[in-house]
Amino acid sequence: MKYAWIHENRGVYPTPMMCDLLGVSRSGLFAAAKRQGSERRMQEAKVVEAIRRAQKRHKGRYGRRRMTPEVSEEMGRSINQKRIGRLMREHGLGSRKRRPFRVRTTDSRHDQPIAPNVLARDFVATMPDQKWLADMTCVPTDEGWLYVAFVLDLFARKLVGWAMSEAMPQDLTIEALKVALGWRDPPRGLVHHSDRGSQYAAKDYRKLLKARGITVSMSRKGDCWDNAPMESVNGTFKVECVHEEHFKTRAQAKRAIMDFIGYYNTERRHSSLGNVTPAQFERRWRAENEKVAPV
Repeated sequence: MKYAWIHENRGVYPTPMMCDLLGVSRSGLFAAAKRQGSERRMQEAKVVEAIRRAQKRHKGRYGRRRMTPEVSEEMGRSINQKRIGRLMREHGLGSRKRRPFRVRTTDSRHDQPIAPNVLARDFVATMPDQKWLADMTCVPTDEGWLYVAFVLDLFARKLVGWAMSEAMPQDLTIEALKVALGWRDPPRGLVHHSDRGSQYAAKDYRKLLKARGITVSMSRKGDCWDNAPMESVNGTFKVECVHEEHFKTRAQAKRAIMDFIGYYNTERRHSSLGNVTPAQFERRWRAENEKVAPV
């Protein structure tokens, strides 16, 4: 305790004076400082190893914000985020970086009806299956592009629908929507928001939404911010599943994408959800809000 007090106040009082007043030898003070430094290095070595394990487990996808609760949970104590960030930088354990990547998948030059922007950038959902977002992206392979359609439940940022194809036909988005409808079976009144591309404005797509009592919402022309959470998911998908990979075949890419979807929903911590996974966030809500059926 005396050593710690001297160390904390060495900028306020002369060290020899504090040692004399507290009856502490300077050699003892230096030895204690050396022991403390050694203990700190040992502790930090354990933290670095925990970071290494986490980055291996998450394939280098985590930055300091997601890494902090991950490592703290593993070590059973709270680790400061700044400390995590410093150690990640010092040991070259940073996350994958985003880079520009854009292939046009939205074709708004069509004569199909355009729905109003009902969502109006209100990205808050208070329960599952209240607001869904949809979009398409693409993945390069040696065989050519693989197009991917996603449906996202805004409440828990959970991917609930997906489909993949070597082309961008209307069937691709319909298949992703059917997966979501079959898995979730949402109540009537759900808002479905997308861009105004031909695949989402097509008659058969709108017919399927109408049959399930789903309200259609579309972004304004050329405004990606109207579908910002979905764009964010696409960006995460590109960084964590595509950018540092080389897919020889579409089949190889499909396997990687399916693995990523499972990882994204059940293992990847999401900052907007309090750094828990989409599956955990939704599970907690259901446990707290769903009524127990009478016996």
